Amino acid sequence: MKKLKVILLLFVVFPDFVLSQSLDAKVAEIDAYAQRVVDTWKGTSGAGMAIAVVKDDKVVFAKGYGPLRIDGPAQVNENTVFAIASNSKAFTTAALAILVDEKKIAWDDKVSKYLPEFQMYDPWVTSELTIRDLVTHRVGLDTFSGDLLWYETTYSPDEILRRVRYLKPVSSFRTRFGYQNLMFIAAGKVVEKVAGRSWCTFVKERILTPLAMSRTTCSINDLPDNAAWPHNESGGKLRVLNRGNVDGSYSAAALNSSVADLSKWVRLQLGRGKFEGKQIFSEQQSWQMHQQWLAQQVGPSGTPGIQPRHFAGVGMGWFVYDYYGRKVINHSGGLDGMLSYTVLIPEENAGFVILTNSESPTYAVMMNKVRDILVGAPERDYNAEAVKRVADSKREDDEKRAKEDAARVKDTKPSLDLAAYSGKYSDKLYGDVTVSAENDRLVMRFGPSPNFVADLEHWHYDTFQIKWRPSVAYNFPRGFVTFTIDKDGRTDRLSIDQPNNDFWFYELDLRRAK
Repeated sequence: MKKLKVILLLFVVFPDFVLSQSLDAKVAEIDAYAQRVVDTWKGTSGAGMAIAVVKDDKVVFAKGYGPLRIDGPAQVNENTVFAIASNSKAFTTAALAILVDEKKIAWDDKVSKYLPEFQMYDPWVTSELTIRDLVTHRVGLDTFSGDLLWYETTYSPDEILRRVRYLKPVSSFRTRFGYQNLMFIAAGKVVEKVAGRSWCTFVKERILTPLAMSRTTCSINDLPDNAAWPHNESGGKLRVLNRGNVDGSYSAAALNSSVADLSKWVRLQLGRGKFEGKQIFSEQQSWQMHQQWLAQQVGPSGTPGIQPRHFAGVGMGWFVYDYYGRKVINHSGGLDGMLSYTVLIPEENAGFVILTNSESPTYAVMMNKVRDILVGAPERDYNAEAVKRVADSKREDDEKRAKEDAARVKDTKPSLDLAAYSGKYSDKLYGDVTVSAENDRLVMRFGPSPNFVADLEHWHYDTFQIKWRPSVAYNFPRGFVTFTIDKDGRTDRLSIDQPNNDFWFYELDLRRAK
C-alpha cells in the first residue's frame, strides 16, 4: 500500500513530467514512422517531406526528410518552402473574416454587390449567389469544373471569371457538393474590391506579417532560397518538374510556405484567431469558418475494427468530420508534384502540417498516422495499405490498357490526309486548340496553355492516341482524340477523351473555327 501511495504521489506532484513523457513518445513514433515512409517510396514515386506538429500552442516537432530535388544533394528541412496549393483557400476565408469583423462585408452579402460583372450560367443563381456560397462548394457546378481555365493558362483572374458564365451546372444551387477552385478566385476578387489592394498584399499585411510567416510567398516568381522542386512520374519515371505557374488561381491555390511558417498558422487557427496576444480575426469568425455549411455523405468504414465517421461536411476554406469523438478540421492541397495537408484537432489543442514534393501516397499516409497518434486511435499501418493500394491500381491500369489494346481495330487508316485534320478548333468556355500536320504526324496545341502540347498517333479510323510532350507536367494516363467529319468530308469537331482526376476535357465543345 505504501508503494502505491508513492506512485500516486508522483503522478500528483509531477503531472507535467508524465504528460511530456507521453508527448515525447508520440513525437518519437511520428518521427520513426515518417522515416520509414520516406524510405519505402524513395527512388520510385517519392522525394522529400516536411512535418510540423503543434500541441498546446507550442511547436513540439518540426523536421524534414528526403531531397529538395532527386538529382541534387540538398535535403528538406523545416524551413523548406513547398507549394501548398488548396491550403491557400483557408487564407482567403481568413481574409474575408477580417473584413467581416471590420463590418466591410457580411458572409451573406450578394456577390453582385462587389462583382457586378460576374455571371453564372443561370441568371437566378447569379442574382442569389453570396460570399458564403463562394467558399462552401455548393454553387451547383461539378467538382473541379472549369479548372482548365486556370491550370497552366495565360488567363488573368478577371478573364477566368468572365468565362465562368459558360459552365453548365450539374445540380441545383445549394443542394450538392462540388469542389470549386473558380469560386475561390471570385472570393479573392471580392477581397481586392473591398480592401482596395491586391489579395496578396492584403494577406501579407493582415496575416503573414503579424504571424512572422516571412518565408511564405504568393507566387513561384517570388520564392526564397531552400525551395523544394516538384516531382512525379509523368513520362514513365520519376522526374523533376518545372514549378507550375498558377498565379491565375491566386486566392485558390497559389501560396508557397514551409512547415515552420505554417505551424504559426496552425497556432492561429487553434487559438480561435489569436496569435501571441494579437487578434487577427475574431473568435466568432473562427467558429464561422470551422462550422459545417454543407453536409457530405458518409458510409460505413471499409476496414473492420475502424470507427466509422458519423458526419462530414464543408466549412469555409476547410472540411470537417468526426474521428474517435473529436472534431477534425482539415484541408489538403495538390499541384503537379506537390501534395500537402493541414489538420486541426481542437479538442486535443493540437494540429499539424504535412508538405511533400512528390505524388507518392506519403502525404496521406502521414496525415492519417499523425492524426491517429494524436487522438490515440487503434494501431494501423497506413503505409503498408498504401503499398498494396498502389500495386492494385497499377494492375487495374494494366488490365484497362490491355482491354483498350484488344478493342483497337487494326489495319485502319484515317479517313482524310493528315493535313485535312489541321485547323483551329474553338470552345467558347476555354478558347482555341490548334491541330497541325508536322513531320508526318499531327500535333495538338492548347492556345491558352502553352505547355499543353501533344503528338497525335493514329489509333484507328479517325481516333488518335495522345502523346503528351515533356512540357506537360500532369501525369495523364492514356487518352484519345477523335475527329468527326461533316457531310462535305471536312473535319468539324474535335473530341478529347483524356481520363484523369482533375481536369474535365469533356466540358470542351471544340468545333472547327477555320
